[in-house]
Amino acid sequence: MTKLRIGTRGSPLALAQATAVRAALGKAHRIAADDIEIVALKTTGDMERERSFAESGGKGIFTKEIDEALLSGQVDLAVHSAKDVQTILPEGLVIAAAPPRADPRDAFLSTKAKSLETLPRGAKLGTASVRRQALALRLRPDLQISLLRGNVQTRMDKMKAGECDATILAYAGLQRLGLTAHATQVLDPMRYPPAVAQGIIAIEARSDDRKTKALLSAITHAESFAALVTERAFLLALDGSCRAPIAGHAKIERGRLRFVGLVITPTGRDFAGVSHEGNIRDAERIGREAGEYLLARAPAGALTG
Repeated sequence: MTKLRIGTRGSPLALAQATAVRAALGKAHRIAADDIEIVALKTTGDMERERSFAESGGKGIFTKEIDEALLSGQVDLAVHSAKDVQTILPEGLVIAAAPPRADPRDAFLSTKAKSLETLPRGAKLGTASVRRQALALRLRPDLQISLLRGNVQTRMDKMKAGECDATILAYAGLQRLGLTAHATQVLDPMRYPPAVAQGIIAIEARSDDRKTKALLSAITHAESFAALVTERAFLLALDGSCRAPIAGHAKIERGRLRFVGLVITPTGRDFAGVSHEGNIRDAERIGREAGEYLLARAPAGALTG
């Protein structure tokens, strides 16, 4: 067969995710590892390190160049952290698969305290996420927020060097990199809800590439894909981006799809939540209705960024 080319960012986490997808495809279709090439590409998000994600352009800063490579035929599929993927995909692309979801929760890391609650008063929390900032300030309005960018290891190193007293990262990323021992606390998702699609790998393909989509169908996980559809529909209804503090999580329990969502002001002072459930076949509708419900109830300033 012609060598299959996987487009990805070049960060350690992105490469770990692409390697996992290559292994899954190889196992499902008995394809030798040498016949699946990982093509690392530099994105806007990798090059822009001085501003927050919102200021750099929000969703899409880690996917734009990879999607362009996919559309041009430079690669055959693209592997992304699903929470980085734009709510509206470029024309000609689809999310064709999602492997089993990893732990969606956030993790607290600190050299000064064992938990977010026990950080010293006025401590400095480093993050580039407006959601993490808002949720932290909701629980600890005394904290100082400082910009912390870079890949997982870089952010951990900056914290240890004293740039901040603590940071918050996706637990899934720590899992995939074998760094969970560095997590001081795994945050309760009821008090600190995760980002939409956190823990999910989204695999994109060209919409007219039936061969690649057929290969990917063998490694998708139905429940994770349904959760992704729900959460992205929720975000789309809110017209959400990295500029707005939005959280949402869907899971399947006893055959029912259950979703909870939240919008919050950047200061953490005001918020509105929603819960919705239904049949897994109605994933898109469940997410859309939850988003429309919050759109009418979001506190002033929560969605304007």
